[in-house]
Amino acid sequence: MLTWGATGVGSHPGEDHLEALRVVFGEVPELPYLPELPARGVGADMIGRTAALLVDLPVEVQPSGWRLADRPGRDHRRAVDHLRRDLDGLEEVGNDYQGPLKVQVCGPWTLAAALELRHGDKMLSDAGAVRDLVASLAQGVGDHLAEVCRRLPGVTEVVLQLDEPGLPGVLAGTVPTASGFGRLAAVEGSRVEESLGAFPASVVHCCAPGVPFDLLRRAGVRGVSVDSSLLRRREEDGVGEAVEAGLQLFLGVVPATDARLLDAGVVAKPALELWRRLGFSPERLAEQVVLTPACGLAGASPRYARAALAAARKAARVLREDPASGMQPG
Repeated sequence: MLTWGATGVGSHPGEDHLEALRVVFGEVPELPYLPELPARGVGADMIGRTAALLVDLPVEVQPSGWRLADRPGRDHRRAVDHLRRDLDGLEEVGNDYQGPLKVQVCGPWTLAAALELRHGDKMLSDAGAVRDLVASLAQGVGDHLAEVCRRLPGVTEVVLQLDEPGLPGVLAGTVPTASGFGRLAAVEGSRVEESLGAFPASVVHCCAPGVPFDLLRRAGVRGVSVDSSLLRRREEDGVGEAVEAGLQLFLGVVPATDARLLDAGVVAKPALELWRRLGFSPERLAEQVVLTPACGLAGASPRYARAALAAARKAARVLREDPASGMQPG
């Protein structure tokens, strides 16, 4: 198992992508990532940024949100330009970096629940459209990861994170229709499992309640990224089975918006207590658990974003240096 210690979820505050990259490489050097800055506007948001990667599926912005278009227009080009500048910055800041790198994209089901077809219905309402979306996204993501490796030849491994905050709603049938007056039908878990096979060895991030651990384990993902404060005791069996199967657990333990940061032992406590309840040996803790902020840091101040990553890294040292001290029965 790899020991990555700590990393971030993805988004950062502000509009200075070079500064965000310097913060990331400085504070979480074991697993840095390509940060996203949604404050820059159209095309820098999670949906638009990932839509820019789609192959042969151009998009545009309508009053209701992102929608498929007949041809690439201004909105599509703006999203592509944001991503290109980010890659230029990555090449500049990480030019001598050697090691793994994490890259985040919106997952196919959250994307399908957000993008609209040309006639206005959400892509999620059309199974054929979703299949086309998954294929397009898989091809675009593959090209994107290849570009990252070309620009940073010292990268030893690219860790792909699929952001799926909408997945629980997709499975539960609570995603609203485009009109907002109805709900789209629940998607069968088998369809979700099959689609995730197009993104092998990915980490699925979901900072919403009801993370489908069993489904993700069966789908063969590499890891699951969650907000520790949203985990319920009844979900811990699913967490334990995922860990037993070898999945990595990216556990959000630091508030994602400005808050008073506690000492490293307190920050690490949710991970230590969860591990004790699951009954796994302390030695496996630092091998399978990566600490992160609870979610993206876009809503934080720049100063706090840096401090939050530093706090996650310090807490990860607790897991690595003396995990057993925090795992004694209460």
